[in-house]
Amino acid sequence: MGRGRVQLKRIENKINRQVTFSKRRSGLLKKAHEISVLCDAEVALIVFSSKGKLFEYSTDSCMERILERYDRYLYSDRQLVGRDISQSENWVLEHAKLKARVEVLEKNKRNFMGEDLESLSLKELQSLEHQLDAAIKSIRSRKNQAMFESISALQKKDKALQDHNNTLLKKIREREKKTGPREGQLIQCTNKATILQPQYCLTSSRDSFVGERTVVHHR
Repeated sequence: MGRGRVQLKRIENKINRQVTFSKRRSGLLKKAHEISVLCDAEVALIVFSSKGKLFEYSTDSCMERILERYDRYLYSDRQLVGRDISQSENWVLEHAKLKARVEVLEKNKRNFMGEDLESLSLKELQSLEHQLDAAIKSIRSRKNQAMFESISALQKKDKALQDHNNTLLKKIREREKKTGPREGQLIQCTNKATILQPQYCLTSSRDSFVGERTVVHHR
């Protein structure tokens, strides 16, 4: 059977604790060296024993440079975090302002609709009345302007139709003037023409028919 998981807790026996610390410290320093060599990483390891003794490891003995880099990174990270917090606070304040503004606008809308007037004072009611009067005047002015524009457009359309009708009537009259003399000549020639129409008389002479033509003059 395999070994069970060892529960991690403080070793109460002082000697055993010291032996374990030495073994684990050596293994930790070895692992730090291995990761720096295998992965080309900058590693800084600092360990203080229970008695305050310092054990450290740094890549190429540049502990101070690694710690300075760590401080710079930590400072910039704090700056970013502080900036994010500041932006978040600004967004919260902006949201609260917008929410209050929306509530005011909704209340004004209800008041303009004649609702929730009980909480308004006399001065607020008078101000609301003046605003409504001004709004009505503006609406009437815009309505009159729209009606005037509509009437003007209809008048222009009516004038255009009249001009078109006059143009058509003029063309018809010009065509009548051109075709009028020709039609008169045709009528005159027709009146003067002589049309011969045969008329037949039936007789019973020798079982034959005798046709007589007569001349008809049109007057």
